[in-house]
Amino acid sequence: MSKAKSSLTRDTLTGMFWVTMGRGGRAVLQLVVLSILARLLTPAQFGVVSAALVVIGFSAIFSEVGLGPAIVQRPDLEPRHIKAAFAGSVLFGLIVGFLVWLVAPAAAAFFQIAQVEPVLRVLAWIFPLKGIAVVPESLLQRDLNFRLLANRDVVSYAVGYGLVGVMLAWAGAGVWALVAGQMTQAALNTGLLLLARPQSLSRRIEWAACRELALFGGGFTAARVSNYFAVQGDNLVVGRWLGPQALGIYGRAYQLMAMPAVVFGTILDTVLFPVMARVQGEAQQLRTAYRRGVSLIALVMLPASVLLFVLAPELVGVLLGPKWLEAIAPFQVLSIGLLFRTSYKMSDSISRATGAVYRRAWRQGVYAFLVIGGAWVGQHWGVEYVAWGVVGALAINFLLMAQLSLSVSGMTWGSFFAAHEAALGLAAVSGIATWSAVTLLRRWDLPAAVRLAAAGSLALLVVALLTSRLPRVFLGVDGRWIVDVLRAYLPKRFQLGRFGETDAADARATAPGAPDVGPA
Repeated sequence: MSKAKSSLTRDTLTGMFWVTMGRGGRAVLQLVVLSILARLLTPAQFGVVSAALVVIGFSAIFSEVGLGPAIVQRPDLEPRHIKAAFAGSVLFGLIVGFLVWLVAPAAAAFFQIAQVEPVLRVLAWIFPLKGIAVVPESLLQRDLNFRLLANRDVVSYAVGYGLVGVMLAWAGAGVWALVAGQMTQAALNTGLLLLARPQSLSRRIEWAACRELALFGGGFTAARVSNYFAVQGDNLVVGRWLGPQALGIYGRAYQLMAMPAVVFGTILDTVLFPVMARVQGEAQQLRTAYRRGVSLIALVMLPASVLLFVLAPELVGVLLGPKWLEAIAPFQVLSIGLLFRTSYKMSDSISRATGAVYRRAWRQGVYAFLVIGGAWVGQHWGVEYVAWGVVGALAINFLLMAQLSLSVSGMTWGSFFAAHEAALGLAAVSGIATWSAVTLLRRWDLPAAVRLAAAGSLALLVVALLTSRLPRVFLGVDGRWIVDVLRAYLPKRFQLGRFGETDAADARATAPGAPDVGPA
């Protein structure tokens, strides 16, 4: 391995470590907070805020218009680009916030939920806050300062939802506990980012710099619009035709399924996007990075998918409580699509890294159409069949985005499917062991928490034994390479005070995502 490749590999793995620490800590907090709030609030109250966040999430796309990711992706970033992006993001944040405040009554009428209007008018203030945060966050990601970003993520969520949200819910604030948690998190997040990377508005903005950023940002925004309707289209359908109670049930089922996908997919996307952007002109390295990423996703998500499906009754009962048992069936169906939900994030990364944002955009449009269409057909029979429609859309999108990835990387379908073989075997064997154990435990009528702990521990033990004793079969070539590299690099890097202190200029990080919806 050359010095340059070794440095790139080291920085990639160190970045994954810090992002994993942040996202992992956040995920644990989110599970704890969700478990508490699910017992303090009703499904209908969650449904009201979920409906409002559908509007917030869509509007967030236009508050940024791709300026953040354009800063991250641009190879020759200059101060004039930063000034233009900051002014633009602040301006669009104010405009979009005002428009959301105006359309709140229309949104409430669409969902036929009166409480959506006041909730939206408070949440509209998120956009000016997030507009200020776009450039500082993008610059920190570009600098590969993942440790600071990870700490900020955990702290803002812990204070916003873990402290303010839970305390207000305990005091009987209802939906306003979730709203206050969201607003507190956004305000604290923006404050921490500005402390790390202060910005100021410039009186002189170069329009040439705006046009240069808009070239990439336009394609990115088009893809985000389509992707948003794909991700939230099912919520639109359920909220409009089945009501807040059903939306609360379906939303929690989807959140439980998507949580590991979002955490793991975001970790890979945050780190591998800049790495693949750096080697986008080197076909072999790009192809290798993509295949190894796909293999890693399969090795984690296929066994996890089987585990979630088998242990769904215990997971829902323990995490959400007895009043959420209707979420078990849709959760089981959605867990089938866990690999599809995660793996297309890898395809997103490679398409953005190579500049194929417009080819990505039309595929996301097809995905959105399939999600909304599948959910609309399924809603005639209830939320479980909505979930089936969504899983079908996820599978087709998985293949469409894989085709794009193979096209830009030069990888073959045979190699792509071969990257999943070891994971399929691992999922099958560990799934059978878990199903046998939990079936026996259910016959003994043990508490759900005991069944979950025992069967989950057994599943992890089986996975550990299979991958350590038979790595050629259950890890495959790519999995063994990943394990070997982790052993070689990570122990030396855990002691770093900040990611990228040795080679901070080796890569650039991904764009900020959509507004955080928290446990709502």
